Amino acid sequence: MENPTASSSISPPSSSPITFSSSTEPDPSSNPQPTSASNSLTNSKGGILSSSEQTTNNDAEFGFQRAEMGQASLVGTVQIYERHLFLCYKTPGVWPSHVEASESDRLPRLLAAALKSRVKDIKKKTRLTICEGEDGTESSNGDVLIFPDMIRYRRLTHFDVDNFVEDVLVKETEWLPGAGEVLTGSYVFVCAHGSRDRRCGVCGPVLIDKFKEEISSRGLQGNVSVSPCSHVGGHKYAGNVIIFSQNAHGEVTGHWYGYVTPDDVPLLLEHHIGKGEIVDHLWRGQMGLSEEDQKKAQQLRLQLNGTTQEKVSQGPVEATESIANGSALEASGCCQGRGNVSCCQNGTAEEKLEKNCEDEQKAEDGVTKKSSKQSKGKARKICGGPKWFQSWEREDTYAALAVVAAVASVAVAYSCYRQLK
Repeated sequence: MENPTASSSISPPSSSPITFSSSTEPDPSSNPQPTSASNSLTNSKGGILSSSEQTTNNDAEFGFQRAEMGQASLVGTVQIYERHLFLCYKTPGVWPSHVEASESDRLPRLLAAALKSRVKDIKKKTRLTICEGEDGTESSNGDVLIFPDMIRYRRLTHFDVDNFVEDVLVKETEWLPGAGEVLTGSYVFVCAHGSRDRRCGVCGPVLIDKFKEEISSRGLQGNVSVSPCSHVGGHKYAGNVIIFSQNAHGEVTGHWYGYVTPDDVPLLLEHHIGKGEIVDHLWRGQMGLSEEDQKKAQQLRLQLNGTTQEKVSQGPVEATESIANGSALEASGCCQGRGNVSCCQNGTAEEKLEKNCEDEQKAEDGVTKKSSKQSKGKARKICGGPKWFQSWEREDTYAALAVVAAVASVAVAYSCYRQLK
């Protein structure tokens, strides 16, 4: 059971642009018996169960086979925020239930406190989450990853916390003690906070192993990184996955997925990371959108794709509805609009073709009175498509004029040459 006292000690006011991953309201379905910090379970004789025994005993109750799996609606379950900080700090096996409020974990506690104290000065609504950190690896203890900025700051210590918050988050400038490193590729975070909730402790590690297996088999090492992280909210949606990756337009944002199983991992790698396509039946929402706008975004996306998935269908949505942050604006024409762009700039392709046919017919009918009379009573000409002059571009005109000018220059020069002879 979540500790209300511990939560309230770090939770900012509702109007605060700062949120903490472990400060969300208690989940009504949260299991009252999380695992220990080391994720160890005991049998009836008091001995520690092996990992295989834990999986067998717990999967039906806390894992991917639990009764609640897939029962709740996912879309619109991500609270709005604009920036996500991940502090690399130790491993999930030693994280306490509320790692950002633990007296024994000074760095995350001081960083959370500094964010709260500067809440009025930080413009972007910011979320803090702990991810695995281990010295000697790519993500060492004290490293801070910032999304969607795609920046890593190395070796933050408790002595530097206040200056770091001041420079990077308040002033939004470089942190003088260490230049930021640009992050490349895709980053996957899986909630494996077993001391907070048993479901995350059972599902998270299995998903991480599956991601690593698929990344290795597909040769994606160096392009896709996966890491366990602390509680992100929504225990009942475990496995919970957050992916930061570029979309088709090169923009990076955080997309949240729930009820993810090992069988879904190849799907996320192929479609979301590989093609920039959202997997809607697992999609909880994304950073930058309110809960309501997440629902509208999915409804419009399903309409555009002609998808009718029972689990994610929320009913019809008007094509002219706007989605926050410009993710979907007025849609019209043959492609119904995608983002701020419509492939039909001035009506549908059919309307354009029909207009071209009408213009062509009018020109043909008005050539001579005789041809006009002959056309009476006959079927109108069926237009097969636009003529070459209808697709003539301004650049083509300039090119043609340049050729004519060049020919004229040669002719004049040759004429002068003949006269001089």
